[in-house]
Amino acid sequence: MSEVVIIGGGIGGLTLALELHAAGVDCTVHEAVDELSAVGVGINLLPHATRELTRLGLADELSAVAIETESSLYFNRFGQRIYTEPTGRTAGYPWPQFSIHRGDLHDILVRAVRDRLGPDRLLTGRRCVAVSQDATGATAEFEQGSVRGAVVVGCDGVNSVVRRQLHPDQSTPVYSGYNMWRGVTPWPAILGGASMIRAGWLATGKLVVYPIRDRVDAEGRQLVNWVVEIETPQHADRDWNRTGRLEDFLPAFADWHFDWLDVPALLSSSTTILEYPMVDQEPLSWWGTGRVTLLGDAAHPMVPRGSNGAGQSILDARKLAAELAGTSDVVAALAAYEADRIPATAAVVRANRTTPPDAILREVYERTGDRPFDRLENVVDPQELEAILTSYKEIAGYSLTELSAQG
Repeated sequence: MSEVVIIGGGIGGLTLALELHAAGVDCTVHEAVDELSAVGVGINLLPHATRELTRLGLADELSAVAIETESSLYFNRFGQRIYTEPTGRTAGYPWPQFSIHRGDLHDILVRAVRDRLGPDRLLTGRRCVAVSQDATGATAEFEQGSVRGAVVVGCDGVNSVVRRQLHPDQSTPVYSGYNMWRGVTPWPAILGGASMIRAGWLATGKLVVYPIRDRVDAEGRQLVNWVVEIETPQHADRDWNRTGRLEDFLPAFADWHFDWLDVPALLSSSTTILEYPMVDQEPLSWWGTGRVTLLGDAAHPMVPRGSNGAGQSILDARKLAAELAGTSDVVAALAAYEADRIPATAAVVRANRTTPPDAILREVYERTGDRPFDRLENVVDPQELEAILTSYKEIAGYSLTELSAQG
């Protein structure tokens, strides 16, 4: 088959390029920004994602810069531990769970694409304005001209140009009622320095904290990623790099002083603050048509809970490359890709709205009436909490049983 034209050089688009190259399929990535740079803050790569990146030969580079997450810890807003869960290889997975700076992950993918495919296969300053197709190929129109290939894949994020053209009547973003602020802070290791920590609940403020780089200064501190969510009537449009303000959220956490973390001090010492509305969109019944399709956030924008946005785009890339490998019927390949990934990702979108892993915090919050507890067992059976986490893993495709069986 002739070349695949990839619109967007984010995590999904770059992973797709590496998957296609490994499958022997030619492709070129077209990214809108003029210069690729390390933007954003932290993300988590769950074992289903690190399995695919390991197959692409990136495990050593990831482990050199990321934190291997060993556990997930859950607390109420009074600093009382609710649940402890081993993660990644600590939980018996053959692959780790990584907490990593988004910029570090992006840099690894960019280098791999340029090294393996060649520097001329990742083009910047290429803003897509439209796509079209006929019986023999598909065309991406850019401000600088057009490029034709066998397939065009829109990997251009939550504000996708390709998605808007394919679905001009698509639903507007669905706002959850909660806004998110994110940042990074150099900080001494928290509770061992290898855990993802979730605390509180949305009604009064929720916090997520995890380290994403080791030994970032002379004091040997980690770079700690934090996320807070608060009920907020108003929100701005989706922009992952929108600057946030400390005063908009710090008051909600003013009394969060635990023996294991001074939360106001952590938040106030941040070197970066970004703001993003907790929004998604109703899942689509179809992504593309003929020789054009979507991938990642362009296909299935989801509320950023459960550490699954990047992970699902990586799974999309694996499946699409597998369907395109060795076939001349690209229309059938894209149809098979969508038939597999649409129901899978739609289930994650819906689970992130209602029962992400954080839902165990909700259970304790509601059953205690937002008060400290004497014994957790008097509030909730720990097996109920475990069942919530197990169900989410099964929906998102990273249960230990499923991944181990797949190999």
